[in-house]
Amino acid sequence: MPKRKDIKKILVVGAGPIIIGQACEFDYSGAQACKALKEEGFRVILVNSNPATIMTDPLLADATYIEPIHWQSVEQIIKKEKPNALLPTMGGQTGLNTALTLAKKGILKKHNVELIGASRQAIDKAEDRELFDKTMKKINLETPRSGIAHSMDDALKVQKDIGFPCIIRPSFTLGGTGGGVAYNIEEFRSICEKGLDLSPTTELLIDESLIGWKEFEMEVVRDKNDNCIIVCSIENLDPMGVHTGDSITIAPAQTLTDKEYQNMRNSSFKILREIGVETGGSNVQFAVDPDTGRMVVIEMNPRVSRSSALASKATGFPIAKVAALLSVGFTLDELQNDITGGLTPASFEPSIDYIVTKIPKFAFEKFPQAEPRLSTQMKSVGEVMSIGSNFQESFQKALCSMENDKFGLEPILSKSDSINEKLTYELTFPGPDRIYYVADAFRCGWSLEKIYELTFIDKWFLRQIEDIVNEETNLIGTSLNGLNQDAFYTLKIKGFSDRRIADLLEVEESKVRSYRKDLHVVPVFKRVDTCAAEFKTSTCYMYSTYLGKCESNPTTNKKIMVLGSGPNRIGQGIEFDYCCVHASMAMQEQGYESIMINCNPETVSTDYDVSDRLYFEPITSERILDIIEVENPDGAIIQFGGQTPLKLSKTLEDYGLTILGTDPDAIDRSEDRERFQQIIEKLNLKQPNNKTVSNLEEALESADAIGFPIVVRPSYVLGGRAMELVNSIDELSVYIKKAVGVSNEKPILLDSYLKDAIEIDVDVISDGKEVIIGGILQHIEQAGIHSGDSACSLPPYSLDERIIKRLEDQSKKLACELNIIGLMNIQFAIQNGEIYILEVNPRASRTVPFISKCIGNSLVKVAAKAMVGASLSEQKFSNLLPKDMFFVKEAVMPFDKFPLVDPILGPEMKSTGEVMGVGKTFGEAYAKSQRAANKNLRKKGKVFVSVKNDDKKFLNEFIPKIIDLNFELIATTGTYKYIKDLGFSVSEINKVQEGRPHIVDELVNEKVDLIINTSEGQQAIEDSASIRRTALRKKIFCTTTMFGAFALVEAIASDEKEWSYDSLQEIN
Repeated sequence: MPKRKDIKKILVVGAGPIIIGQACEFDYSGAQACKALKEEGFRVILVNSNPATIMTDPLLADATYIEPIHWQSVEQIIKKEKPNALLPTMGGQTGLNTALTLAKKGILKKHNVELIGASRQAIDKAEDRELFDKTMKKINLETPRSGIAHSMDDALKVQKDIGFPCIIRPSFTLGGTGGGVAYNIEEFRSICEKGLDLSPTTELLIDESLIGWKEFEMEVVRDKNDNCIIVCSIENLDPMGVHTGDSITIAPAQTLTDKEYQNMRNSSFKILREIGVETGGSNVQFAVDPDTGRMVVIEMNPRVSRSSALASKATGFPIAKVAALLSVGFTLDELQNDITGGLTPASFEPSIDYIVTKIPKFAFEKFPQAEPRLSTQMKSVGEVMSIGSNFQESFQKALCSMENDKFGLEPILSKSDSINEKLTYELTFPGPDRIYYVADAFRCGWSLEKIYELTFIDKWFLRQIEDIVNEETNLIGTSLNGLNQDAFYTLKIKGFSDRRIADLLEVEESKVRSYRKDLHVVPVFKRVDTCAAEFKTSTCYMYSTYLGKCESNPTTNKKIMVLGSGPNRIGQGIEFDYCCVHASMAMQEQGYESIMINCNPETVSTDYDVSDRLYFEPITSERILDIIEVENPDGAIIQFGGQTPLKLSKTLEDYGLTILGTDPDAIDRSEDRERFQQIIEKLNLKQPNNKTVSNLEEALESADAIGFPIVVRPSYVLGGRAMELVNSIDELSVYIKKAVGVSNEKPILLDSYLKDAIEIDVDVISDGKEVIIGGILQHIEQAGIHSGDSACSLPPYSLDERIIKRLEDQSKKLACELNIIGLMNIQFAIQNGEIYILEVNPRASRTVPFISKCIGNSLVKVAAKAMVGASLSEQKFSNLLPKDMFFVKEAVMPFDKFPLVDPILGPEMKSTGEVMGVGKTFGEAYAKSQRAANKNLRKKGKVFVSVKNDDKKFLNEFIPKIIDLNFELIATTGTYKYIKDLGFSVSEINKVQEGRPHIVDELVNEKVDLIINTSEGQQAIEDSASIRRTALRKKIFCTTTMFGAFALVEAIASDEKEWSYDSLQEIN
């Protein structure tokens, strides 16, 4: 069946910001879909609020709207663009829910827009828990014993029938948001209350507990002619009870019998047919009782999912691309398999002759109040994937990809631990490091049976881990020279890294590498081909192993290697993958062969058709050198992948490989305190007073000279890790005592905190001769909030031209001094007209994609070309912003996943993603950014104001403005008196510790519509934490800075009826 001729224009709805449960895998799938549909001649209209993605690059769609993914905003775009069809299955749960709302409100029918990829009925059947349960019963498939609840009374009745423990899952939410496992009535009430609040349909599914059962997933694709294929089976190493996004997963499934596999395969096809998914990719999840073999269906997603990205990268089969083409009428047998160069059709079910392992990455260290335990609600922020010839090789390569300073199954128990108690707890209540504790249990002599009884991890996997531990035990005490070629091959085939072998033998890693090469034990590179080598592949998508013949076949072309950014995490997210993709494309445009190395399955950089050659490998010195020795590249780009590739600069320099762009020494000059101070003095610039200290005594002495408040942090950190604002000697003492391993090698940095300062980000681009300012961003929150967590505006919304000119001059001076070739980011603070330099990063920053979207010019692509000799003038680079337009970048926080955490902003970065607001005024752009971040900004009502003493001076200007917007005022004692003295009407309310009724009672009773709450000092912050937590739970807008409060006033004042909706192509 050929493509449909009645469709000309297709609206693709994206997934919005990166959040826990919905990450960059939807950038990958959305980018694939847009590219495929555009190539087929459709006019592609994209709406997505995320500026950090490749998907929102103007080249991918014909009309790119960076607007809130909210039905009202999407309706305006539909009115303007008049699409024939809407594709909702590439935008995760956000895209699906938005499409459903548009359908339910009659907007799609009104504008003659057809849902393609999944019908409204199919979405409802799959996502509505009650309908899904009935549908499964109709086709004789079993689901867990369960009941549906739309109220707390309903929930309690269902629980009585099912008993404890039970699993609560809200309808139409993502990543298990709002769900959990309840073991008692108190937990049950708490989870149900949150779940009912978060479900858009106020619906809960309450299941019998399947904790300990084995969990499997099937990635299924179906077309209009009822051709169905299984792209990949996936097995969770962690049993039921841990969300699949937080579980270690393996593809293909390892412990199913052929009969069980065929049963799941056939059941998956039955489910797709009955749900009514006529075209596209779906994900079906099953649970199997390890004792009886009973199989139940957990859920199905009628869209591309998190696992779809993993399955695509695991097999090479482009699920999103195929799903997009099926949605417009093609059938599987009509589509060619790109990987085999068209030798096989897409209806040819993928077959793989290797093992893939995915391990999730967590960020519990950012949220110390959160309980680091895994449950049915997803908490991971990223993941890695690895490929090997067997499970052990694949698994150990994945461990090396995690960037947690572990290079295998290293011991994790500390000497102070009570071993039996600690192991029992860690194995019974899964946390992010459980797999390391499993290995430690074997080291301690625990039996496989005992470990199984505590973890319910399948015994097959436990035997594999036990064998790795036994190999390590055998190595200890051996000399390097005592290993012959066969012994070395055995270790490498089982996935042992050179670094792990070195640690076990107590020698340097370089000696292990050298000795291994002397023995001619070197890796080969195999190709991912979708067909287990049955057909030849023309695609250079490779992985290393120690079995078989090398299939790399490197060319003698000019080539440049781009090192990726590794797993997604807080502080190093999708924006760096965006940079790596653009660097690769730039190299190809300049006539070089581009080689991408990365280990993140969620991203566009690891798509097989982005670079000329892709190596899916850990970004470690061992693996990078292995690839260099095969490929012999002309140079490497390491400045675009965040800190991950920068850490390998010495390895590359020692090898003799040319590092393109800025000399790595410039990075050291900017990060080393003493060397950077020399630059500051030489250029006659200013820095806040600062000191570097190695112990408590030095810290107390330096604090006296600097003066409080002080920003304290470890040296060489990413994302403001462990950065705090301290206000007294006592708080500083507590911080230093908490900081593990403070020494001359790991000093602590103290900086004077600049009160009421405006923070500025400046991105600079240089070819080594000419320096141009890429963009100047004014932060909306004052200095002291991490730059990654602060909203910011381009152009600056309140700086005068003289300050801007001085910022430009100072930025250019620094770029020339550091001899920048490529990109540089500088963070400034402006206090009372004085400009202070906070930080300089001679590399790509997280603001680069945002600025690129604003100016309509890819900073990274221009910078990468400059690295290989193309001047800025030759490239005709322009940094001009569109006239009379404002662009606001807002951070998106994960606090809803961690209810015990205080949702207050500070110097340590906590955001997982970002959104962008575009408008004719700053107020419009800021208001749109808040809607895009899913914040409920009410236009009138009651505002609660409670601010620290230093902020009271701002109330003189703020209070009349907020009153003019029809808000009534309530305040706690100190703020109440100040407002009263200003002559304004205000009601007084108790603080939480002053007696009832207090402010939290008012919030719970929904009597407050807006909160302005600023605090200073640990005690005051702790005292007011319940206000902010309650605001988050009740969806009441809360700002914790006064600069944010003023921005809020402009947003509330903007008239939504006057908002503009322009595509990036129109703006630029």
